[in-house]
This record gives sequence, C-alpha cells and structure tokens, in this order.
Amino acid sequence: MVKYIKTAHMACLEKTNGGVFYLLPDIIIKICTLIPLIFLWRVVMSSGVDVGMSMQQMLTYTYISALLSDMMVVKTAASGWLSEGVLMRLYDRPLSVLGQLISLTFGGWLPMLAFFSLPMAIISPLIGVSLRPASTWFLISLLLCISLGFAIDVLFACLSIKLRNVSWLINRIRAAIVALLSGTVIPISFLPLGFSEIMKYQPFACLGGAPLSIFVGAAEPASVLWLQVIWNLILWPVALLAFNKSQEGMVSYGG
Repeated sequence: MVKYIKTAHMACLEKTNGGVFYLLPDIIIKICTLIPLIFLWRVVMSSGVDVGMSMQQMLTYTYISALLSDMMVVKTAASGWLSEGVLMRLYDRPLSVLGQLISLTFGGWLPMLAFFSLPMAIISPLIGVSLRPASTWFLISLLLCISLGFAIDVLFACLSIKLRNVSWLINRIRAAIVALLSGTVIPISFLPLGFSEIMKYQPFACLGGAPLSIFVGAAEPASVLWLQVIWNLILWPVALLAFNKSQEGMVSYGG
C-alpha cells in the first residue's frame, strides 16, 4: 500500500513540476467554461423551461460537475501511453500494473482538487450556488462512479489495443458517448422523446450523472445506487479478463 501511495505522490509532483503556475492554463479554461454555463442555466431556467429540476438544483449540478470533473468521468493514462511507448515502464516495477494506473490517476487528480475545486467551493456562495448535498449517499455513489469509471477506461484501453490503427478514433468515440450519455454535461432527463427513461439504465448513466443527481436531490439514492452496484459487478470481471488477455499486446504496443 505504501508503494502505491508513493506512486500517487509521484504523479501529483509530476502534475506540478513547473510549480502552481503550471496548472494556471487548465484552471483558467475550467473557470472560463464554468462561469458562462452558470449564467446560461440561469437564463434558461428563468424562462420557465421544465427540466425536472429547480434553478438551484441545476446550478449546483453544473457546479459540482465542473469541480469533480476528473472523478465523474475517469480517464487514466493507459490509452495515451499506448501510443507514447511509456506503458512498458510499469512492467519494470514490482507492483500491479493496474494498481499503478489507479494510483497514478488518483495522484494526478490532487493538484486540480487543491488549486481549482477547493477555491471554487469556497467562493460558491458568492456565485449563488449551494454546495450542501441533499443526501450523504452522494459519497457512496461517487465512489461507485469512480470504480465504474476505471472499469470502463480499462475496457476502452483494451479495445484500443485490438484496434490499434484507429485507437485515436476509439478515444474520440468514447469522449462523444460519455459526454452524451453520462449526464455530466447535460442531465439524462434532458434527453427527448422518452429516451431518458431508457438511457438511465445504461452503464454510462451510472458515471457522473448518478452522484450528481443524488447530490442535488433529483433522484432517490436507492434507485441510483443499485444500478451502480450492478454495473460494477458486471463490468469489473469483464474488464479484468480483457486486461489480462491484453497485457502482451500492451507490452508490445507500449514498448
């Protein structure tokens, strides 16, 4: 466990190897994306559009989605490293490759949580956003969301190995699917023609949209949590099987 913590610490240091100012471009981009969205939703909700949430719920939903964006849709370095030839290094260490990927991902989240998410959470009352969760089950849902996110990321990484010549296309397709179906950009309830009732049962809906809905009180925790548990139980065995079968390909492709 200590070695995995050190691995996470290493990833954290790498993210800030140029100092805090190294993070400034990413922070500015996030702020310049979030603030206009907040004002856009104020205008939309003020027009009387019924989206199944109050204005305060919608603003909080958008705000938390931005603050925890990395956790809402997990993306490890595996896919990128396949083409950069870095993955081979993980096999030289006496640690689980999958465990290292998870530790590196967690470590990579820490700088933005400290220098973007925390300050933005502190000033949220000035923007008129309440960050008080409707249910503490949000935390359990967030953990299940992160767990499922890792499983999905592993599956896409394995798919990139099988289709290595179009791995860039796989990543683009993944980004589009997640943006549309995870509920992190637009809540699933916004989908037209009754699609929301169907789409809320697919695995991507158990990512960011699930804990966000619980946080703002737009969904009953029990109705969300059982779906997250089921998809974790289904996808993790598949992900581990695919990962074990793909390791030889990862070494040859990543090395």
